[in-house]
Amino acid sequence: MSGNLRIKPGVFIRLGLLAVAACLGVTIAAAAGDAHSTPQEVFDAMRGSFQPAKAKGVHAKYQWDLSGPNGGQWWIDVEDGKYKMGKGKIDNPTVTFVTSDKDWVAISGGQLSGTWAYVIGRFKVRGDQGLARKLGEIFP
Repeated sequence: MSGNLRIKPGVFIRLGLLAVAACLGVTIAAAAGDAHSTPQEVFDAMRGSFQPAKAKGVHAKYQWDLSGPNGGQWWIDVEDGKYKMGKGKIDNPTVTFVTSDKDWVAISGGQLSGTWAYVIGRFKVRGDQGLARKLGEIFP
């Protein structure tokens, strides 16, 4: 496991533009640059990138359902400029992302296009597509 995570600037803007262009509405957050990172390390890295001003007026519950040996469930609750994050299941998610642990780390780190993973069925986004895209602004 890597202890040194770097958030790659612009990865979510690129993913968001690809998703909008493909009418998929898929944008995800955080970035872990190491292919050997775990989903937990990706979520830990997200904490440092939160943009409260971009989250002002946003009310959304995000859920991740990740399969694989490092998989599990994670959630983020964004509420008007603030957020809470945890492991497990959140009630009534607004957006749910479903993929494997390895694909989530690869998408987050820019090694796998979220749009491509969506098109080939390895990444599913359920719920409000606009709020899915907004996540990339809130956690750039």
